[in-house]
Amino acid sequence: MSLREKIWADWIWFPEGHGWADLTDHDGKVFPKMQDLWATVPIAFCFLVIRQIFERTVATPVASLLGVKDKQRVYAPSNPTLESYFCSTSKHPTQSSIESLSKTAGCSERQVQRWFRRRRNQDRPNKHKKFREACWRFTFYLLAFFAGLAVLVDKPWFYDLEQMWEDFPKMPLVPSQYWYYNLELGFYLSLLFSVASDIKRKDFKEQIVHHVATILLISFSWLVNYIRAGTLIMLVHDTSDYLMESAKMFNYAGWRKTCNFMFTMFAAVFIVTRLVILPFWIIHTTWVYPLTLYPPFLGFYFFNGLLMVLQVLHIFWAVLIVRMVVKFLPGNDIVEDERSDKEETESEDEEEDSEGKEKSKNGHIQNGHTSLNNNLRKRN
Repeated sequence: MSLREKIWADWIWFPEGHGWADLTDHDGKVFPKMQDLWATVPIAFCFLVIRQIFERTVATPVASLLGVKDKQRVYAPSNPTLESYFCSTSKHPTQSSIESLSKTAGCSERQVQRWFRRRRNQDRPNKHKKFREACWRFTFYLLAFFAGLAVLVDKPWFYDLEQMWEDFPKMPLVPSQYWYYNLELGFYLSLLFSVASDIKRKDFKEQIVHHVATILLISFSWLVNYIRAGTLIMLVHDTSDYLMESAKMFNYAGWRKTCNFMFTMFAAVFIVTRLVILPFWIIHTTWVYPLTLYPPFLGFYFFNGLLMVLQVLHIFWAVLIVRMVVKFLPGNDIVEDERSDKEETESEDEEEDSEGKEKSKNGHIQNGHTSLNNNLRKRN
């Protein structure tokens, strides 16, 4: 046997007595095929093009309508020495590096710190960019959610999960499932392609793992005809995602109460769908129930292993969500996304400068010795 035949052997991916021959079209019945997945690559590039058009023609006017405004930034002055260090060495120099750069660039340590702070802010995305990205994802997730409902609402396994295994794997494919799968997979591929230009948050690595696991899960469930389970899993994910993106949009627009309300809705739906419905209903039906019908096989473990990776990520994000809810509920403050890289403000410099002036005014240093009055003040 060739390596390809060994990898795609029936006993690896299907329960005993079943195999790839079961997915051969016959009697007008169509089944998923590996070559169908290639269609998702041009779909992903179409999404990238549509996104650019959408952000310019739809998201930007909506941002203006909702009153999204960017803070005016103070740009770092031109300094080749500091710029070279910033680009080639580090954006966050150590204290020893600041002292060295201060001598080389001919400016004070305070000026070096201020320059790096302003230079870092220049690279951070502004609110308009964040709003456009959130608006694009909100639109897709909302449409995908209703599309998923339309695909599943008349299916018996939507109400009785055990029917997702009825006559497996000889379950014919319907056109609505074909397009639902291809559009979802194409969208997640586009997110992976655009990851370099999208806003990077603190959970960047977890997002990459999520995108890769989702792409593998959708692709694998298509190949071995786990489509009924796959459509349910995609719908569960789309149920809460558009609420999160809408909360971000209102956050960037400064609509505090609306943002808090949408985020509270998102948190409730996320916890119910990702921490209750997905593990205790869907994963239970893909992990426990099949063992009453078939002996375990490698494909069974691979599929459920990917689901468990997603579930671990859900728990990780649920902790962040609960922390954010706890922060804003008591004081009714606006939601702050803990994953975001917050912009540094000039207030730090102002505080340091005011402290320095206060110390000079009070005679903090006198001939190299600490003032007695100042020490007493500190003790008091």
